[in-house]
Amino acid sequence: MPEFINPRVDWAFKRIFGTEDTKECLITFLNGVFEGEFVIKDVKHLKTEQTRHQKRERGVIFDVACVTDDGRHIIVEMQKKEQRYFVDRALYYSSKAIVEQAQPGEWDFHLTPVYTVCFMDFIAETGIPCQFRTDIGFGLLEEEGSILDKPTEQQGCKQKEQDEQMGCDSKGQAEQLVPHKRRQTSKTKKSKAWQLSGLRYGFEKMRVVFLQLPLFEKKEPECMDIFDCWIYVLNNMEHLKEIPFLDKYPVFRKLAAIGDLQKLTPEERDYYEEDVKIMRDLYATDKWEKEKRRMEREAARKELEEATKKALTEGRAKGRAEGKAEGRAEGRAEGRAEGKAEGRAEGRAEGMLEVAKNLLSMDIPILQIMQATGLTQEQIKGLQN
Repeated sequence: MPEFINPRVDWAFKRIFGTEDTKECLITFLNGVFEGEFVIKDVKHLKTEQTRHQKRERGVIFDVACVTDDGRHIIVEMQKKEQRYFVDRALYYSSKAIVEQAQPGEWDFHLTPVYTVCFMDFIAETGIPCQFRTDIGFGLLEEEGSILDKPTEQQGCKQKEQDEQMGCDSKGQAEQLVPHKRRQTSKTKKSKAWQLSGLRYGFEKMRVVFLQLPLFEKKEPECMDIFDCWIYVLNNMEHLKEIPFLDKYPVFRKLAAIGDLQKLTPEERDYYEEDVKIMRDLYATDKWEKEKRRMEREAARKELEEATKKALTEGRAKGRAEGKAEGRAEGRAEGRAEGKAEGRAEGRAEGMLEVAKNLLSMDIPILQIMQATGLTQEQIKGLQN
């Protein structure tokens, strides 16, 4: 029986990161995600359901939404099932958080950055590279030579091998899309290259961080920083007998307390079990759908094989029948032709023999008869007897 809650379950994920009494967990995790860029001292949880500005507008509900002490908006999502346009969905969610910053009345369009962190309990087939973490950012144009990174390769797991075979250079293609500007100063005229910021650092306004959990392969002893420790625990929590890293990072003591199944109230247990059931139903439904598609493909393959086999059998039988008929017809024609040829040959031979007999009766020398008829000396001498 498991000791701790499964953080992939919707209720458990929000229990760990989405409540006021557990915001220490959220703060330490986010500081791990953005280590070296900025430090979050405090967060304020926001409402997770975004306002609909039109009746027909699609509603958006975040798993966890907060604003930091320096005004940054951060969304944290757990996605359990793959979607074809999941990357697009993440950008749409981030855009909603941008739109929500609009102020009534006079407003100068100043925006504070929006960061979306997406836990993915699957490996994406398209849209992002086949790696554990991918950051996609949008921001201002900054002068080359600053702390901004150059564009990174954006290859999916299936596309990467195909691109290598075709000789594609994704980084080179990305750099071709970066605009180049010329800026003149009062003293000099100098050409400067510009790079798009926001891929890791810089004055970005929106970034999406994709974390493909199945691609995180570090073992417990290999987890050196708080970010790796968080990912390891979240990836394995429902299978652990005890939470590791307690001495190194005290926040995991709090996580062990709030994640202990035995300490849940009956009401909390009901919420958790209901979400576990929903997750299992989703898993079972998805597994059955994949199995049905596999069975349909297998049935179609067998049907094609049977149809091909039948067509080949019928084709061979028809070919043999037509071949036999053509062979008999050709045989009869060849027989008639050979008979005629043999008859003509025999007729010519008998005629030559009669000629030779007549010449012998006229006492014509044998040598001259041989020359006239083409018969051999033995054939002619046989006629003399």
